[in-house]
Amino acid sequence: MEESWSNCRNVANFVNFSVNPLQSSLAFSNSSFSSAYATVTSSQETRKEQAFTVSYLVDSLGLTTKLAESISKKVTFEEKRNPDSILNLLRAHEFTDSQISSIVTDYPRLLLLDAEKSVAPKLRFLQSRGALNSELTEIVSSVPEILGKDRSFVVYYDFVKEVIESDKSSSSSSSSSKLCHCLAQGSKQENKIRNLSVLRELGMPQKLLFPLLISDSPHVCGKEKFEESLKKVVEMGFDPRTSRFLDALRTVYTLKKETMEEKVNVYKRLGFEEGDVWEMFKKWPISLTHSEKKIKRKFETLRKCGLVEDEIRLICKKFPQVIGVSEEKIESSVETFLGIGLSRDEFALMLKRYPPCVGLARDTVEKKAEFFVKKMKWRLKELVSNSQVFGYSMEKRIVPRCNVIEALLSRGLLGSNVPALSSVLVCTDQSFLKKYVKKHDDDKQLVLVLMDVFQQRETRT
Repeated sequence: MEESWSNCRNVANFVNFSVNPLQSSLAFSNSSFSSAYATVTSSQETRKEQAFTVSYLVDSLGLTTKLAESISKKVTFEEKRNPDSILNLLRAHEFTDSQISSIVTDYPRLLLLDAEKSVAPKLRFLQSRGALNSELTEIVSSVPEILGKDRSFVVYYDFVKEVIESDKSSSSSSSSSKLCHCLAQGSKQENKIRNLSVLRELGMPQKLLFPLLISDSPHVCGKEKFEESLKKVVEMGFDPRTSRFLDALRTVYTLKKETMEEKVNVYKRLGFEEGDVWEMFKKWPISLTHSEKKIKRKFETLRKCGLVEDEIRLICKKFPQVIGVSEEKIESSVETFLGIGLSRDEFALMLKRYPPCVGLARDTVEKKAEFFVKKMKWRLKELVSNSQVFGYSMEKRIVPRCNVIEALLSRGLLGSNVPALSSVLVCTDQSFLKKYVKKHDDDKQLVLVLMDVFQQRETRT
């Protein structure tokens, strides 16, 4: 009976649509309009919340607008009661303004947690165990994400404390076995603490170790496979003090032996020697995670830049990260460099000399090109010959050195022409100072002035 009634309703709906298509069309239009209106309204609400969040972060923590905008892409809120309660709680436990700003920057979701029900009990518990405020604030500031953990919060806190204290005493000793007793045997948390302790003993620094602590990535939560993968990565010669070590560990852990062999064969079919493939892997372990289709597509894109097969392989061997750059990014890079006055042949030459240029942002390239050509009067030809200068830091390298050159030019100590770009920017700091500052040792006052100009970079960074 129920099935018959359902069928009757279906027929009736069909008849209604057939008899009055205009009415159904209007209903559909109204529905579409409502959906579109809801989308617009939702978008407006999101922008409103982001604007409030940015204003709050700037006013309450003194963050820059740029940083606050970046944080607002991760979390937003429309009223200040909850974030205020979190900030007041942290201040009550003697966290400094600097520490609080750092905590919110690293873990903005903290502002969304319930201060009294979630965060306060953890801080009180740590104090009940004898944690001094100075210890508590230092450890929580190092890994604020542990405040968002529940079951493993205490063990994670103790691990961070142990690492920080052993670093202060220049000791690599570990008591992971004691920490693991607090965790279920064979659990992800137990495996993680044990694995991180091993990485710690290998010399992995805090900046790499602590993010793994609050991660659930399989390559740090396994056991037998972790040990096997770690052994391979160590034997390959990766430095555990670098992020590249973790990229290699993740890749080896994730890919089966057969899969890795097939990835190597993909590159061999494109003309690479097997030794070249492993050298690329050492430079950029993620190179073995891309599909054959993606690698071939990257070759095709680079051909459009005016490169031939041998040149593409050479670029990949020098800078395998180019394989991970999107086709859109490469095409945009071509347009950017053509836009500053280079020809396609000159761009191809730049790409061969400095492959990372394909990953540079448009505004970065344009800003540096304008500085080099308009302010310093260097020719575009010099930029092509020394294309690595586009990768140098404006604040730490380019501006300080050029300020020294301008100071010398204004005193008539370099003639009327600016020195060659390569002699100013490509050399080391030591060589630059020897050539343009220390040669004036007979004028102590001038040397002091030039060094002051050069070292102003430290106050800006």
